[in-house]
Amino acid sequence: MFIKLYAIALSVFFAIDMIWLGLVAKDFYRAQIGMLLKPDVNWTAAILFYLLFIIGLVVFVITPAMEKGSWVHALIFGALFGLVCYATYDLTNLAVAKHWTLLVTVVDLAWGAVLSASVSTITYFIASKFS
Repeated sequence: MFIKLYAIALSVFFAIDMIWLGLVAKDFYRAQIGMLLKPDVNWTAAILFYLLFIIGLVVFVITPAMEKGSWVHALIFGALFGLVCYATYDLTNLAVAKHWTLLVTVVDLAWGAVLSASVSTITYFIASKFS
């Protein structure tokens, strides 16, 4: 069951996050923290983040939601998981990084919660359909 949930969640997460990063918020991040961005993405680090983050979502959010038969659990705990994980990154940067803005922190925390809640809930519904 883990592999199935993982594959679904990874696909959903990647699709949604690429739309966010590539289309919706691309100019926002460049305007806010462009001076901190590298010209080339370190894809190894980015892929490792995705792989590890999805493990957390599946273990701590999606599997318990499936066991409870509750999409509401997936939604609420997905949002909380995303908020906490993104807060680790954003609040640390806000505390120690020059030129890191409060606006980026707030937007990114909201995005982490929305993204994780969406991925968890969508994965729940897809997995439920095929169970």
